[in-house]
This record gives sequence, C-alpha cells and structure tokens, in this order.
Amino acid sequence: MAATPIVDLRDFGPDFVRDPYPVYARLRAEAPVHRVLDPDGEEIWLVLGHDTARAAFTDPRLSRDWVKSGDVSQIINTGQDQPALAHMLMSDPPDHTRLRRLVTKGFTPRRIDALAPRIQQVTDELLDAMLAEPSRRADLIAAFAFPLPMTVICDLLGVPELDRDAFRRWSNEMVARTSPEAEALAYEEMPAYLAELIAAKRARPGEDLLSALIHAADADGDRLSPEELIGMSVLLLIAGHETTVNLIGNGMRALFSHPDQLAALRDDFGLLDGAIEEMLRYDGPVETCTDRLALEDVEIGGVTIPAGSTVLITMADADRDPERFKDPDRFDIRRDARGHIAFGHGLHYCLGAPLARLEGRIAFRTLLERCPDLAQDADEADLPWMPGLLIRGVRRLPVRW
Repeated sequence: MAATPIVDLRDFGPDFVRDPYPVYARLRAEAPVHRVLDPDGEEIWLVLGHDTARAAFTDPRLSRDWVKSGDVSQIINTGQDQPALAHMLMSDPPDHTRLRRLVTKGFTPRRIDALAPRIQQVTDELLDAMLAEPSRRADLIAAFAFPLPMTVICDLLGVPELDRDAFRRWSNEMVARTSPEAEALAYEEMPAYLAELIAAKRARPGEDLLSALIHAADADGDRLSPEELIGMSVLLLIAGHETTVNLIGNGMRALFSHPDQLAALRDDFGLLDGAIEEMLRYDGPVETCTDRLALEDVEIGGVTIPAGSTVLITMADADRDPERFKDPDRFDIRRDARGHIAFGHGLHYCLGAPLARLEGRIAFRTLLERCPDLAQDADEADLPWMPGLLIRGVRRLPVRW
C-alpha cells in the first residue's frame, strides 16, 4: 500500500492560524482523514467532517489513556507518572466512569444555577473597572474575558486570589505552549502548588468544591487518590476557564464583524441563547479535541491510521460541515445551531458546558447593555492568536467605546 501523503500545516503560514476553516474544508473535500505535520512539526492524523468526528469521539480504539496505553512524551513534555494527568480526560472506561462519577456531583444543575448571582457580581465589577478607563479603550481579554471565568472557577474550587496570575501562566503553557521547556516547567510548578493547597484544605476544609472533592466518596466508599485530586484540580481549573475566555472573545469578534447580527441581538436579547450556540458552532473555543491514541490500526473513510498514532478530531471543521449545517460559513444568530460539537461528544463531553453557557449569557448581555458603542479597535490581521491546534482564540482583543 502506498504511503499516505503528508500535509505540512506550517506551509499555510499565519493565515492558517487566523482562519483555518478554508484549509480544513479543502482537506475534508479530499478525504475525511489526513496525515499532517502540526505547527510544532509533529506528525498527527486529523479527522474532519461532522459525522466522521462524532463517530471518532465514540470509537474505543481511539484512546485518551496515554499513561496506561502509550507514551505521554509523544504529546506533552512531561513524565509518565505526572499527577497532573491523573484525571478523567486522560482516562478510558472503567477509570473514566469512576472518576466522572466522583466529580459530577459538584456540577449539578442546582449548584451551577446557584452561581449566577456571583457571576453577575464579578461581571459588574470587571466592567466597572474597565469602563472607568479614561481612554475609553481596553483589551477585552485581559480586562474581562479572562478574569471573569478564572475568578468564578477559582471561587468554586477555593483557590486563593493571590495565586491566579500563576495559574494563568501555567494554564496557557499547558494548552498552548510557548516552548517545550516552558510547558515542562508548568507541569512541575502547578501540581506542586496544588499538592500544598490540597493539604491545607484537608486540614481545614471549607465550603468550596476542592474541599468537597477531598472528602467525596461514593456508595462503596471510593475516593479520589492524592494524585487524582491533583489531576482533577488541574483539569477543572484549566477547562473551567479556557473555554469561556474564548467563547467570549470569539463571540465578540463574530459580532463585531457582523454588525447586522450585533444590532439584532442588542434589539432582542431573547435571541441570546441561540446566539451563543451559533458562536460555539461558527468559531468555537476549541479547535481540535485533546490528543487521542490509536490503540490499533483504525480505518476511517478508507484511510488507515496506524496503531500508535496521535489523532486529533477537528471540532472546528465538523461545525462548518455543509452536510450538517446549511451555508456553514455564514454567521446567523437565528440559525438552529443545535448538534454542534463545540463541547465534544460522547463520554468525554465537557462536564462544565452548563457553567460556560451560564457565564456566556451573563457576560454577553451585561457587556452589550452597558457598552452600547463597543467596537473592535484593531485589524484582524494584527490580532495575536493562541499557538497550536487545541485552543481557538486570540491573546488580545482591543476594544473601544
């Protein structure tokens, strides 16, 4: 059999980082699976298209358990015994089932809904500070989109205020590293800090979720191990803010570039829930899934992915597939965007999706109500993007009002 040709994504230059959708569409038209070199020059396999992506998410041959079944260093610059990886997103059943069961009770609809007043308070305080700027200009990411979900998830877990700048640095390196060395350092420092925080919470538990996780037990008395407590804390802190940061940033960029849609939303906030689903579909916060490991040769759409390969499911392309969404490159807040996979699909579907949606509803409505003249204050070509294929979002979003 002839070798599958390889596509070097670096050949597409900075335009691919800014707008990868045309490249994905061209590749999807050729085949549902492609062997590519990612922005770091690593060989991976991309799964494209809506139906193909949904099937790949539920294929047990594509594993998330790199610790037991693979070599962690193939995807992350850290060791096989790294406690930061001892969480449900890096596991398969039955381990995943057990871990998710122990954590789910902290994300019940009742508990999420109870966060609404605090989310509104943080939103108002951040906008008070931003709108007090005499220049009437700000970076929406730094002033609003980042601190809102970071404050909420740190409040929920019980992470002290003074440590949040460090968490931003660690989180950024873990999801979009600036260098292998910086990534490795983040994987050293964040677990070490969390081990000390967990010890303090164990000695003096509070009303926060981390204290609850320390003492959580199911009907059989099963508890999270010390390593699992670190791993789950890492997962919840990172996943608990990265999605919402880029939901807000990408959503506002879409509204700015479609003034008719922005005007329609300002005129009728009854469109808000649908608008958020369209933001997630049109330019969602996660470009590809976290790395899967092919446990055996896997054939998809006539293409064989060899055992041991790294596989990425391209959620961004799946939600622009014309076979699923009519005129998919059009941003339309009145569209029925249900069926998008911006939060994943299957057993790894994002546990925090209801929290992200709640934060988004409060953030967008309050921002648009209080800032009637808000506008983007930079050309698209000048915006700095997060590196890599995992997170889809800009590091800065200058605005004026």
